[in-house]
Amino acid sequence: MDLMDDTLVPEHARDIKQEAREFAEEHIEPNAEEYHRSGEYPWEILEAGMDANLIAQDISEEYGGRGLDLPQVLAIAEEFYRADAGIALTLQLASFGAGIMEEHGTEEQCEEYLRPVAENDQITGLAVSEPETGSDLAGMTTSAEKDGDEWVLNGEKYWVGNGVEADWVTLYAKTGDDPDNRYGNYSMFIVPTDTEGYEAEHIPEKMGMRASKQAHIVLDDARIPEENLIGVEGGGFYMLADFFNHGRIVVGGHGLGLAAAAIEEAWEFAHGRNAFGRTINEFQSVQHILADMRLEFESARALNWRAAEKVENNDHGGFWASMAKVKSTEVANDCAERGMQLHGGRSVLLENKISRVYRDVRIPVIYEGANEIQRNLIYRQAPN
Repeated sequence: MDLMDDTLVPEHARDIKQEAREFAEEHIEPNAEEYHRSGEYPWEILEAGMDANLIAQDISEEYGGRGLDLPQVLAIAEEFYRADAGIALTLQLASFGAGIMEEHGTEEQCEEYLRPVAENDQITGLAVSEPETGSDLAGMTTSAEKDGDEWVLNGEKYWVGNGVEADWVTLYAKTGDDPDNRYGNYSMFIVPTDTEGYEAEHIPEKMGMRASKQAHIVLDDARIPEENLIGVEGGGFYMLADFFNHGRIVVGGHGLGLAAAAIEEAWEFAHGRNAFGRTINEFQSVQHILADMRLEFESARALNWRAAEKVENNDHGGFWASMAKVKSTEVANDCAERGMQLHGGRSVLLENKISRVYRDVRIPVIYEGANEIQRNLIYRQAPN
């Protein structure tokens, strides 16, 4: 069963999709259970991905990357997440947030910070969420105050991928306090992780995506040079909004990969499990469950790839990105739930991939904007 055929994929993205599939089969899938059990950071697989030229290559050729576009990154996401979500998230977070600098930063910033990431000499991260604030981008309290030729950062950030491992992070902080302009009160900054006053520790054990490490960051009078401001002061919210349109398409790919894994596991199990004198796929109720899983998956995948094209063309990108993210991640949850049911008692055994998929699918419905928030955006941004 090949649910991830390339008929929906633009022709220019098919070669990179095949590269990602071969890498996932060789490096990700065989190591998935081990890393899920240990919860260790998969440095060896990340380095193999760098050697394969599949890490941080969405950065343009001008700064040392391959210049992969959104459909190409989506194609990689489908394949990586089908193999294992935790390892896949680590691989894709190595350059997370770097696109903001490439879009809005100066040439000097890009040369100093972006190029080492594209050339796989450094990794980075994006620090937005806070312990008490997740999806409310205009409700963050971490502050950046100007003091001479420096910015002074105070506050906390949470769920920061690579917050411990990264060489630097792109950080979202409050620089204004105008109640009439909530969205203009935030800016983006480059924060090296060796900055005095920057302290990060891993968030304790997670139920899913255990091979990916997120951090809790505390900023205590952390000082950075004024030139570490990205773009214009007060433009942070709008930079993130545009960045997340692209990101949510890719998160849709996370959901598609997980859904495909659940369907494949359920299909194989149903065709090999005997009950009442026959394999359980011969029961009509089981056939209907498998049919529904496939129907929802194909619907989600078609929507996700259409949405990728819309975002690339700046055609109501926010509307399409939110729809793709919601549909694909929720289909993944539904397919994992049904897959667990078909596996019966064996579904709870950690050695069975379906149990890992079931844990992992709970996470993408939350990150990059919880799906309840996405439904608000779908309604508000729907083309008239």
